[in-house]
Amino acid sequence: MKAEIRKIVTFVEETHREMERGINPPTRRAAAVAVIANPFAGKYVEDLTPLMEIGEELGKILAERAVAALGIDGARAESYGKAAAVGENGELEHAAAILHPKMGTPVRKVLERGAALIPSSKKRGGLGCVLDVPLGHKDAAYVRSHFDGMEVQINDAPRANEIMVAIAVTDSGRPLPRVGGLTKSEIKGEDGLR
Repeated sequence: MKAEIRKIVTFVEETHREMERGINPPTRRAAAVAVIANPFAGKYVEDLTPLMEIGEELGKILAERAVAALGIDGARAESYGKAAAVGENGELEHAAAILHPKMGTPVRKVLERGAALIPSSKKRGGLGCVLDVPLGHKDAAYVRSHFDGMEVQINDAPRANEIMVAIAVTDSGRPLPRVGGLTKSEIKGEDGLR
């Protein structure tokens, strides 16, 4: 089953100053968000394979859009995350089916790597609900400078029978990180943790 996409919205955020300090180069985050029809809205369905296939399709589309919005090639992306919000006639398992079984592979292909788990969140919400996309370093989950998040909101989504799906990527960590832990330069990238 292919996604029935109503709209795709792309957000780019650049932070140039934090606590009266210049950030050079600015930290940048981008999220691409698809608003799609929920084929299982309002009914219980045992086999969610069609939503898993939609997740695979959207993983590629949204990762490509987010990377393009940053103006970098995928290999230069440093952190990533994914999230979904179902409208009131959906269930959280619909969001899980999109996000988990198949979405990660095409995202990692676009980013040319990604040893770490892709942080995710899911929720139910109405029009204009805020979707919180958690972020973590794509190759090493213990890099604290990249523990972050990005909020996205679309004023007319998700409608009751829709799902809002987001992929976010960054070209850096948080501005002015200083809580210690594994640094970017110390990443081995062997196990997705360090």
